[in-house]
Amino acid sequence: MDHPKLLDGRLKIRHLVLVDALTRQGSVVGAAAELHVTQPVATRGLHDLEDILGVALYDRGPRGITPTVFGQAFTEHARAVLAQLHQAGRHVRELAEAERGTVVVGTHLAGSNVLLPLAIGRLKEVRPSLTVVVREGAPDALLAELEGGRVDLIVGRLTSPSTELISRTRLYTETVRLFSRAQHPLSQMSTVTLHELVCYPWILPGSETALRRELEEFFVRHDLDLPLNRVEATSFLTVRKLLVENDFVAALPSLIAAEDNRLRPLPVALDTIGHSVGITTAATRALSPSAVALIDSLKLTAKDLEV
Repeated sequence: MDHPKLLDGRLKIRHLVLVDALTRQGSVVGAAAELHVTQPVATRGLHDLEDILGVALYDRGPRGITPTVFGQAFTEHARAVLAQLHQAGRHVRELAEAERGTVVVGTHLAGSNVLLPLAIGRLKEVRPSLTVVVREGAPDALLAELEGGRVDLIVGRLTSPSTELISRTRLYTETVRLFSRAQHPLSQMSTVTLHELVCYPWILPGSETALRRELEEFFVRHDLDLPLNRVEATSFLTVRKLLVENDFVAALPSLIAAEDNRLRPLPVALDTIGHSVGITTAATRALSPSAVALIDSLKLTAKDLEV
């Protein structure tokens, strides 16, 4: 098979943008809506790209599209190219604007409510003109944003080691405990069993999170099903409001709950559930000066947060 002639003028940046959107959305309709083009335009762009490459990038099905091995590989390269272009534009802009600049940081539960705010506050004391954009989301969604260059770094739980494409840096280890509101019927008891707790409503993290899988395994080890009376949420604002206003039980990183005196830890050990909190970056591209400044602030702040 001849090598694709990707530099002969037929491949456009819009093709790279399209394949990134198609893989994330899982449908031509969804990608077209995201890119503000019609479905026929998106379909034609995909056909053009597949003609250029000489392979099928997606399997078509009744529920949408799924990347083939070629599609997954090309998506990774497309995201890397787009990320470098984003970085190039921002690097030039930051050089022109001296102390000004922007850093986009993605975060999820483990890093969003203690480490990141403290680090941003520390950073803004010395770089008041630097803009920090915080995007909260599920880990997998944020990773796609990182690969596509729309996020500079991710702060949160580290669930896998570094790879050729992704670099992960541990900052500290945090325990996970069960919490309720201070007025919960069980909060003043010195001993509580898991069987007693499952009689109350629970707040569980989303099914896409590592903590959810660990909690499911925890219940299995104790020969119990997940509580039927439950809410699934990953936003701490929602979790905290539900906890302080009702008799819910939730598994939370210790640092997050320790910031709110309306919450109380319950005397039920979660065995070995805990996690490392750290920084995730793209290993294949250089960080902007603004991103480096935030990472330095995160590392300094984390030294005081080991629990």
